[in-house]
Amino acid sequence: MVVAKPHLFQNVSNESIVKIQGVIKRGHGIASGKSATSPYPKGSIAMQIPFFKALGLDLSAYFPATMNVDISPVKWKPISSDFTFETVTWTDKHPPETFSFFRCKVLDENNSYDAYVYYPHPETKDTHFQDESTLEIIAEKIENMAYGSAITVVIEEGKIDLV
Repeated sequence: MVVAKPHLFQNVSNESIVKIQGVIKRGHGIASGKSATSPYPKGSIAMQIPFFKALGLDLSAYFPATMNVDISPVKWKPISSDFTFETVTWTDKHPPETFSFFRCKVLDENNSYDAYVYYPHPETKDTHFQDESTLEIIAEKIENMAYGSAITVVIEEGKIDLV
């Protein structure tokens, strides 16, 4: 397993960014709809995308699922999101939820992909929580990505806190 080793470096636009190394891990299967017990056969992300678009964030070009990136032993906390949508009623199966999104890039061995850290606020969720060492990522479709694959997430400094 690759251990997350955050460090700062300057990108071409002179913004400080953080590079976080992690490993793709299996999630709950709710966001993608792959779990046999998912109440959302097409996945929760596919259902949420139209709501986010109406609120100003168009994710229609992104793969309708989350990629779970294990960055342990590092933990993360949100600081300054690019988008936050409060009390979104996207299903009748549970109360409204609040979501935050943080622009980032996902790097594999050969490519860079536009992405967002997807953060459903735990205080507004009923079930399917992620631990503080998991980044949930919504990204462009990434070919040949598999559980156990090493991946790098690049995000602007000050968006999330790493501890």
